[in-house]
Amino acid sequence: MSLPPLSENTPAIETREEVMFFDTDIGGVVHNIAYLRMIETARTRLAAQLGMKLRDMANTHLYPVVIRTEIDYRKPATLGDEIIIRGQLESVERVRFWCAFEMKRASDGLLLVTCRQALAMVQMPQGKPMRLPDDWFTKYPHLVLKKGRETRP
Repeated sequence: MSLPPLSENTPAIETREEVMFFDTDIGGVVHNIAYLRMIETARTRLAAQLGMKLRDMANTHLYPVVIRTEIDYRKPATLGDEIIIRGQLESVERVRFWCAFEMKRASDGLLLVTCRQALAMVQMPQGKPMRLPDDWFTKYPHLVLKKGRETRP
């Protein structure tokens, strides 16, 4: 799985992370949970592009909540590697949306990790799932999934 090609109005983000000591095991290899931390950073920045800035979420108590993660660990990163994380909005449904990510080592472009996450908008503290914003369906019609289709566009 690799990121699908971007259309000009597909929200996307690119971030960079350097592998730190706390990301690695005793052998200097990144442990699996550290990749998810890096994806969390990229996903938070992507959410801001989608109109979900951290302060706004804190004020409205409406949060994008991860409900599913699919991740493939292809090659290991090691201490000191610079990792490029690319993420994008992959698809939009009525109450959930999918984001896709890939992580590559900056020095050689080697694909390290691919990941997809499904998220739902949840009103807290009630834990009530909410519909996605109406304007998403007009802004991103190429990403809208119809009922009965696969979860991939």
